[in-house]
Amino acid sequence: MVADAVGEQDIRGIDHTKFVTGFADEDSLLKGLVTVKTTKNREIRWFQKTAGFLDTVDTTDNTVSRIFNVPERALPDIIGPTWTKNTSYVKKFMVDSETISEEDLLDNDVNAMATTLRDLIRAVANQVDIRIYSTLIEAAAATPTTPAPSNTLTTAATGGGWDDTVAGDPIADLLIGNRKIRAQSYDTNKIVLYINPVEHQNLMIHLITVKGSSIPAFSSQAVVKGQVMELLGNRVIVSQNATTNNALQFIEGRSAEWRSFTSLTSHILVFPGIGKKIRVLERGEGLLTNPKSVHQITATVS
Repeated sequence: MVADAVGEQDIRGIDHTKFVTGFADEDSLLKGLVTVKTTKNREIRWFQKTAGFLDTVDTTDNTVSRIFNVPERALPDIIGPTWTKNTSYVKKFMVDSETISEEDLLDNDVNAMATTLRDLIRAVANQVDIRIYSTLIEAAAATPTTPAPSNTLTTAATGGGWDDTVAGDPIADLLIGNRKIRAQSYDTNKIVLYINPVEHQNLMIHLITVKGSSIPAFSSQAVVKGQVMELLGNRVIVSQNATTNNALQFIEGRSAEWRSFTSLTSHILVFPGIGKKIRVLERGEGLLTNPKSVHQITATVS
């Protein structure tokens, strides 16, 4: 069993690099919205900085900041940032194709290999996307798409949720999220709203049918980045990987990181006289580096 390198005759007619980057970029939306860094170790030790503005500690009968109005000749209070030490471990995402017989390869070499390679790349890229989403919503490993916020900011949806055409108010919910993130001293110019198609449908109904607004302009970036529009400073991105009954707001390039141990790669495994298999893998882990820059709107569906 030998793994062929890119460009060898056993995979002639297929540009491996184009397949890997093209299809992975198309289907893994979140990797392009977080900071991507490499790691040389499978054990990742990282620090989570405490959010907010630095200030002096309140004392009895003294609730005003002691940075303000320091008396002459008085020594200043001592303050400083704090961090929480964390340890995470690289996850491995890998899958093999079924064996493609030599007969199938001889009949239709490029189509059989290309179709299988494309679908395996999409499968691995999709799981990486889900892992990054799990990191942002603080999901447990056993339930990777179920939000379990503990450190991130949260707000229950107004009224009965976004499908409540009487008392629901997604606009107010988004503004609350913007305000809460800003209150933690984060720049809110690059907020992303990452939602399921159900939430997107209810949001459009609220804007157009309930409020009578004109149809929002369609984003030219939709095909590339999944963005459908911009609303209240939020880049609205719709993905089936997003959990319904929840709307996620976070800051692009700031809220989380993807630590790449090995990039997405593919290999051809050759079984002489029998056929070939394709193996696709990636190793890495998502880190929630700035949890207070993440806001989850819960109970968005009644």
